[in-house]
Amino acid sequence: MKEIFLALFSGLLVGILFKFLKLPLPAPPVFSAVVGVFGVYFGGVVAEYLRAFFS
Repeated sequence: MKEIFLALFSGLLVGILFKFLKLPLPAPPVFSAVVGVFGVYFGGVVAEYLRAFFS
C-alpha cells in the first residue's frame, strides 16, 4: 500500500512540475492509452498465475 501512495505522490509532483515548466505531460493523453497500459500489466500478472498453476 505504501508503494501506491508513493507512486501517486510522485505522479502528482511530476504533473505539477511539468505544468509549471509549461512542458507536455509525460503520460498518455487519452483514457484508452491508460487502459492499454493496465492491460499490459494485467496480462503479465495473469501469465505469472498461469505459469504457477500449470507447473
